[in-house]
Amino acid sequence: MHRYIETIHYFDRRSRQLAVESDPPPPQPHPVIALTGVAKSFGAVRALVDAGLELHSGEAHALVGENGAGKSTLIKILAGLYRPDAGHIEMDGEAVAFTGAADALAAGIAVIYQEPALFGDLTVAENLFVGRQPRGRLGRIDRAEMRRRAAALFERLGVALDPDRPAKGLSIADQQLVEIAKAISLQARVLVMDEPTAALSGREVERLFGAVDALRRKGTAILFISHRLEEVHALCQRVTVMRDGRRVSTDPIEAVTTDELVRRMVGRDLSAMYPHRETEPGDVVLRVEGLSRTGLCRDIDFTVRAGEIVALAGLVGAGRTETVQAVFGIEARDAGRVSIDGRELRSGDPRAAMRAGVALVPEDRRQQGLLLDLSILRNATLTRRHRLSRLGFLTGGAERREAAEWTGRLHAKYGRLTDPVGTLSGGNQQKVVLAKWLATGPKLLIVDEPTRGIDIGTKAEVHRLLSDLAADGVAVLMVSSELPEVLGMADRVLVMREGRLVGELARPAATEEAFMRLASGQEHIGEVRS
Repeated sequence: MHRYIETIHYFDRRSRQLAVESDPPPPQPHPVIALTGVAKSFGAVRALVDAGLELHSGEAHALVGENGAGKSTLIKILAGLYRPDAGHIEMDGEAVAFTGAADALAAGIAVIYQEPALFGDLTVAENLFVGRQPRGRLGRIDRAEMRRRAAALFERLGVALDPDRPAKGLSIADQQLVEIAKAISLQARVLVMDEPTAALSGREVERLFGAVDALRRKGTAILFISHRLEEVHALCQRVTVMRDGRRVSTDPIEAVTTDELVRRMVGRDLSAMYPHRETEPGDVVLRVEGLSRTGLCRDIDFTVRAGEIVALAGLVGAGRTETVQAVFGIEARDAGRVSIDGRELRSGDPRAAMRAGVALVPEDRRQQGLLLDLSILRNATLTRRHRLSRLGFLTGGAERREAAEWTGRLHAKYGRLTDPVGTLSGGNQQKVVLAKWLATGPKLLIVDEPTRGIDIGTKAEVHRLLSDLAADGVAVLMVSSELPEVLGMADRVLVMREGRLVGELARPAATEEAFMRLASGQEHIGEVRS
């Protein structure tokens, strides 16, 4: 939740400190790497059309654009996984051609993906040097030297990781640090980071950015791909915008605002990123009284009314997701009552919640919201299959009509309804999850991180959908770690800290400062108003 504030404040402090400690490398006559006029097609689909990018030594360069803009294809060409159909690549002013990933890696290009691929059964040190372990006499692996080198790499990054720790126990953040250390050991001149912060907490983002910034100041060129534009402004010196397979612009980061970046990415003005309709809330739909789960949340009391968007907000570990899971019945509550339209729901019974008109769009759509190997058709109708069947048999025509109706209403983009849902972009996967639940006609819609990992344009569509649902009388309970989203969408913000509700902010009083005072324990408003 406070990742943007925390990251920006961190870089204000860190940049002043680094300015004293060391100066960045002097500018070079040529970019470390430059891609010019690059084109790539897959059948009739033109993924890249005259795309370009230049990376300089000692700079962090952001690459932004909607899903489908061509970012992933450009990265794969940079990493040697794809060969361009047209255009050329230069390193230090000399033409190069990568025939595979090994060529790109040998040239000093390393890529770190959102979910690093480490060997879980190996230690951290073994992962760092797999296939190139230091050897001693008689050709045996010198494990002591391997541990020493690993420790030196982490010291250079300014992080504390145990070289002997098994990789399978590492968080995503620590796995990414291992990949960065590996890139250093390979003397990478270009480090590509693809959505590295999507699954990280605010403190993990701070630690990752500290390591990346230290690496940049040693002369490495960093390419940072992210949908989080606040982080782009905090970390990067230049930014390139892509749209429809083309480069739209490249600018110094201080020369372009977040709003202008969004406009260039989507090709239109998204002034209504957070649409909000002033409506008079109706009757109480959800009432939570004294809800407790041992060690996770305690004595939670709040209400959500028809036509109202209420955000449950707090810092990482505040207990937001645990609270909504108890409301829906995924986890049993140890104490308290949850009522829909005055009728109490049985604890730990999601089916009872669904019958009462409750829908939950979970935090992790890939693990909890979708069956990735099944079709879009089946995923979009999972919650309605019993109602679409006759005499126990599912009628394909009814299933297809319902799936087409809801995915169409949400403007989901796909080839065929029979395609596996796992082949869709993150934003379109989220639309399928929403379609699945909206088809049930919920009275209460719970959305946990509704726009995580989706592009700017799709975020605006999801926000508009939530606003429209509230205007139609649906009660919406939202959990989000993006403070602008919370402040922009919610009629009321319920702030949690350490498993308890510590206050409520009505829309006019909901500011970053007011939120942080409550979430960090500097202020306590007291009883939450119903």
